[in-house]
Amino acid sequence: MEQQKPYTPKNKIRIVTAASLFDGHDAAINIMRRIIQSTGVEVIHLGHDRSVDEVVNCAIQEDAQAIAMTSYQGGHTEYFKYMHDLLQDKNAGHIAIFGGGGGVILPEEIKELMDYGITRIYAPDDGREMGLQGMINDMVKRVDTETRDLVEEKSVAEDLKNKNVNTIARLISLAENKHDTFLQHFHPLKKATDKSEIPVLGITGTGGSGKSSLVDELVRRFLGDFPEKNIGIISVDPSKRKTGGALLGDRIRMNAINNKHVYMRSLATRQSNLALSKHVAEAVEVLKAAEFDLIILETSGIGQSDTEIMDHSDVALYVMTPEFGAATQLEKIDMLDFADLVAINKFDKRGAQDALRDVKKQYQRNHQLWHEDAEKLPVFGTIASQFNDPGMNTLYRQIMDKIAEKTKADLNSTFEISAEMSEKIFVIPPKRTRYLSEIAENNRSYDEKAANQAEVAQKLYGVFKTIESVSGLEMTNNQSKYLEKHGINQEEINEFAEDSQKDFLKLLFAEFDRVKMDLDPYNWEVIQGWQEKVNKYVEPIYSFKVRDKEIKIDTHTESLSHTQIPKVSLPKYKAWGDILKWCLQENVPGEFPYTAGLYPFKRQGEDPTRMFAGEGGPERTNRRFHYVSMGLPAKRLSTAFDSVTLYGNDPDERPDIYGKIGNSGVSICCLDDAKKLYSGFDLADAMTSVSMTINGPAPMLLGFFMNAAIDQQCEKYIKENGLEDKVEAKYKELYDDRDLDRPVYRGELPEGNNGLGLMLLGLTGDQVLPAEVYEDIKEKTISVVRGTVQADILKEDQAQNTCIFSTEFALRLMGDVQEHFIKEKVRNFYSVSISGYHIAEAGANPITQLAFTLANGFTYVEYYLSRGMDINKFGPNLSFFFSNGIDPEYAVIGRVARKIWSKALKHKYEANPRAQMLKYHIQTSGRSLHAQEIDFNDIRTTLQALYAIYDNCNSLHTNAYDEAITTPTEASVRRAMAIQLIINKELGLAKNENPIQGSFIIEELTDLVEEAVLTEFDRITERGGVLGAMETMYQRGKIQEESLHYETLKHNGDYPIIGVNTFLSSTGSPTVTPGEVIRATEEEKQHQLKTLTTLHKAKEDLAEEALEKIKEASIKNENIFKELMEATKVCSLGQITQAMFEVGGQYRRNM
Repeated sequence: MEQQKPYTPKNKIRIVTAASLFDGHDAAINIMRRIIQSTGVEVIHLGHDRSVDEVVNCAIQEDAQAIAMTSYQGGHTEYFKYMHDLLQDKNAGHIAIFGGGGGVILPEEIKELMDYGITRIYAPDDGREMGLQGMINDMVKRVDTETRDLVEEKSVAEDLKNKNVNTIARLISLAENKHDTFLQHFHPLKKATDKSEIPVLGITGTGGSGKSSLVDELVRRFLGDFPEKNIGIISVDPSKRKTGGALLGDRIRMNAINNKHVYMRSLATRQSNLALSKHVAEAVEVLKAAEFDLIILETSGIGQSDTEIMDHSDVALYVMTPEFGAATQLEKIDMLDFADLVAINKFDKRGAQDALRDVKKQYQRNHQLWHEDAEKLPVFGTIASQFNDPGMNTLYRQIMDKIAEKTKADLNSTFEISAEMSEKIFVIPPKRTRYLSEIAENNRSYDEKAANQAEVAQKLYGVFKTIESVSGLEMTNNQSKYLEKHGINQEEINEFAEDSQKDFLKLLFAEFDRVKMDLDPYNWEVIQGWQEKVNKYVEPIYSFKVRDKEIKIDTHTESLSHTQIPKVSLPKYKAWGDILKWCLQENVPGEFPYTAGLYPFKRQGEDPTRMFAGEGGPERTNRRFHYVSMGLPAKRLSTAFDSVTLYGNDPDERPDIYGKIGNSGVSICCLDDAKKLYSGFDLADAMTSVSMTINGPAPMLLGFFMNAAIDQQCEKYIKENGLEDKVEAKYKELYDDRDLDRPVYRGELPEGNNGLGLMLLGLTGDQVLPAEVYEDIKEKTISVVRGTVQADILKEDQAQNTCIFSTEFALRLMGDVQEHFIKEKVRNFYSVSISGYHIAEAGANPITQLAFTLANGFTYVEYYLSRGMDINKFGPNLSFFFSNGIDPEYAVIGRVARKIWSKALKHKYEANPRAQMLKYHIQTSGRSLHAQEIDFNDIRTTLQALYAIYDNCNSLHTNAYDEAITTPTEASVRRAMAIQLIINKELGLAKNENPIQGSFIIEELTDLVEEAVLTEFDRITERGGVLGAMETMYQRGKIQEESLHYETLKHNGDYPIIGVNTFLSSTGSPTVTPGEVIRATEEEKQHQLKTLTTLHKAKEDLAEEALEKIKEASIKNENIFKELMEATKVCSLGQITQAMFEVGGQYRRNM
């Protein structure tokens, strides 16, 4: 395709870009907004997970010509139609709407949306035909029009007084683009604005000092302090000199501004080397005419000599960071002469206290305040990114007091502050930031020692064989007799040696003893025990213990040809160096360093099959669970949640939420949903295991799951003791007598569902059973349930974007869950599944996936240790989740992960064997599923499944071939399950459980990948560890680079993909459109809304009390998960999320 040139707009164009609500797929919109900006457009970028209301309000306030959205998470029809209707309702129907969502938006849906009034939805084929730049050119041309004149609802003066957003926004645009027309409308009001005493707070500072986050935090406090006052914000960002485009990105960092009392307008400088637009004065005048109570003017990043903001503000705040260099640099900063207040933001950086001292001294000099106490100078350390930061609280109060003092405005703050300074709540203590490099050093040291010891053993073997040769005896069976001693006496030599040999043998025995002194005693035991180990695998039965229980396993299987196939094959090594090296670096399955697997043999009667399911309401997914596990002795369920649930929200009738209920996952908003979802599966049975793919609101879903499991066992107790009458009485009291419908399982129970878990819908066991009985059942149940909750918040920030709480608060919740697990002796449930899958799906190559995932895992280890937890208590509760693929490195991803983890846990953290074992789930690559020639996808998945099974993964999900174009059907899921069943049951070589051990290429790949991961650890350490690297978005940047590399090679054909860019069919292998699309039905959505309404009515008083207890536990720094276990009995997911936002803060998006 010929390279398209960017279109050059004739007018100044402003476009709002975002990804839709509950949609974390921001890679595409980031690429689009870059191309839009380079085409000369001013882009107001909002990032991912944006509601229609937020986007529409932004577009109107910014007077944008267009909105450009991506939607990859379903619900797009409702979303775009709602956006169209809301724009019409707000008299902004002129704003064009553009969208795209790859193959997610079907051709008939594109037609339906464009017929409805959406300007254009771009399909994948448009991208292929037009190219990305061509699509952007098409969009920009369509909206390249002059600024419209004002449409007055009343008079301009009245519209402004009523804070008519359309009028305010259009006046500012006219000031920028049609100045004469602006003066014509605004001139009559100018005298009044000239006399206005509305205060303007000017905020300026260096680029990257965190001004946007700081402004957001000031706005949040202002709205709490003055609930009825209005605030206007003018934010300026630089224009690109070459293209005229601009990235107006301040809004992406702001969570508090979508409020009826806040107006925000982003301006581009439209000139180079200046921090303000030349139309700032008019914009401020417009806001004064609209009688806002406070106006904030924020500049773009400035140099040392810019003081332009002083011309427009009553009170000036200068924002900087501690990283300004030597103290003499402060003398060059003009704003320190003029600023009323100075904020040293990012006060958690190294040298912050010194910076505070130096800036105060410079401020003192500049303002001639020699006799002023340094503590009273208006210089403050702040960490705007930290929720409820004491330094930000102090800064806010000082700003408001200064505004009231200087302008006499009616803004007397009652905001309470403490005497505390900003202090970073460190997740990883600063002295531990080198932890990843320490692990790399530890593991390299182990490898070096293993190699040296293998050399010693080989030399020792050489001496031994010489003794054997000289003496003429076969000494293999007499090792202990002759060689265990440190000296051999004359009598013993006389037993087997000629006189002529005696002196020589004495020398050899002396050399043997000398060399043996360099061999670690443990390694000598390894060599001594080798033959015994080999013999154990030759015997027909192998016996070993797991948690004090003896397990006996057949060591061989018989083929149709009556060949005895060993389940574990050992090398035929004789030389001690080879034996020792193999034992130290490979070893048999079940022994350190666990390269070949964690357990001596695979679990019998339980294949590693775990299938992912989730769609519609809980009843539909429950039916799918029973379908996929029918006839299997082990029930291994993996749950996919809809995007409403993934973002911690409740179902709602609002169209942009309603369209996503039960799509691309199951809708779960309360305990009853969890009970229905897992009904008919005994969650306390050792053969049942449940995995939940949820991150941001994971603690709440975990609470639902645990309570569902507890109530199942309560139900059994009720039936065994004939207490059904008590249940009936409680239903009558709480539902019938209050005219509320009893909660029910909708539809018939599927085959295999015996109804377990449905007796107490709408009730909990503690409402029926005596307290001591309930507590006993609860204690026993949570100690035996098996499963995993993903809950990996670091990976979310780096790759998938379903973060909902501030990072620190999310990590605290993870720690609280693990602390609770330790206290309650939860042994079989993993508190986190440290996930590389989504890192890979976002574009990372296998080495980066593995390195980032293990680095995240070690970060959790360091965090939990810093909270005082015992590694032997929490180590066994950690699990991992990797993607698979066809790249060669995927053949060894499990063995490398196990080696790195076990060596670090054993030798660096001194953990016990259970904690050393890295357990992981594999899901075949979703990225390798292509929408062209979809039948070929099963071939790719089969090869990936083979990699995973040969590498001894602990559980495996094989993707359905049609997942590239739709939610899998029952037939395609059955085929996907058959892939791994055929490998496990039919493939002859898979009867052996360590088939890749001993392969030269596997061993070399293992070494190469292991060293590449350790090198990446060092790179992350250079950036301050995982959290430090996340601040500079190192992980995101690397993932995006690798994604682009893959897409480029795929696009130009250098990376061949059969049926996609080579070996095309006679029709050109076009994109396949699904014949059937599985979506949640109206009945399912309405039933979810009804469930929620009933819950809120039935548990109103109890919910209020439970939510207060959560907030109280958070403020008092007590364990929040303990309270969540109670709250999840009576509250909905959305209620809990909103309560925790109040005490933990919302996630702040990054560009």
